[in-house]
Amino acid sequence: MNEHDLSDLRAEFDKFVSDKCSLNPEDAMKQDRDIGDKEDEEPVPQFVDALTSKLLAPAHSGVYLSRLDIKRIAEAIDESIPIKERIKMVRALFRHTTKKEYLKEAFAEIDRHINGRILIYQELAEAFPASKSVFDENIAKAKKTMKMFSTIVEDFEEIEPTSDPLFV
Repeated sequence: MNEHDLSDLRAEFDKFVSDKCSLNPEDAMKQDRDIGDKEDEEPVPQFVDALTSKLLAPAHSGVYLSRLDIKRIAEAIDESIPIKERIKMVRALFRHTTKKEYLKEAFAEIDRHINGRILIYQELAEAFPASKSVFDENIAKAKKTMKMFSTIVEDFEEIEPTSDPLFV
């Protein structure tokens, strides 16, 4: 191998590291496109934080919802959200929730995605009987998560867009 080729490769690698892997925090903020969105800082309804911690953690919900899944859920209920971190996407999905009907539609679509995962788990449990207990555990978690949705809808108080939050 030619030593000249290695020095070119080393120079190219060093340039890449200096351009893309900066240790300076100010440079990192410039590179991260998700940082600094004013919309991400807007307040969300109370249930959203609990929902994201339970829904987005497969250890709690039994399923993994990808960014694409969340995007498809939003599109199915006629919402348009940008692809970002999953937490930010869920927050954007529920940020302006004022009606129970919207929640019901959103949770019905999430239920469809979770039910799709449950069907996959059932097929895998049949194909691999030794792993059936693992899939059954995930199915139980997924069903428990879906029950949480109905509780959120029942507890949700509709907000009239014209009401003044300071007026009691």
